Amino acid sequence: VQLQAFGGGLVQAGGSLRLSCAASGVMFSRYSMGWFRQAPGKEREFVAAITRSGTTGYADSVKGRFIVFRDNTKKTVYLEMNDLTPADTAVYYCAAKTTTILSSPVYSDVTDYGSWGQGTEVTVSS
Repeated sequence: VQLQAFGGGLVQAGGSLRLSCAASGVMFSRYSMGWFRQAPGKEREFVAAITRSGTTGYADSVKGRFIVFRDNTKKTVYLEMNDLTPADTAVYYCAAKTTTILSSPVYSDVTDYGSWGQGTEVTVSS
């Protein structure tokens, strides 16, 4: 699966952004999708994920501020980010995991995912 993430940019603290990740060449509905981020000098970390059935999971640091959702007809997963803070500054990556069952758990580990997009940079100014 090929993934392309976009929607990043520069935003002031307290602002919002919506990231998109478009998949191509696959039956998108058969994939669990995840969002991860990597800040300079830090390891890539889990942000949010959504299963084939639409179950979502979030990192504690973004819970209540970020929303992940998907549109299978558009083969796209989204990350709505609200009330952004400078701590959210990072390159954001989307990832896909082939999932054979509809009601899978939410996958939150980097190693769970086999396909990655190129990343889109989010900078939050104070």
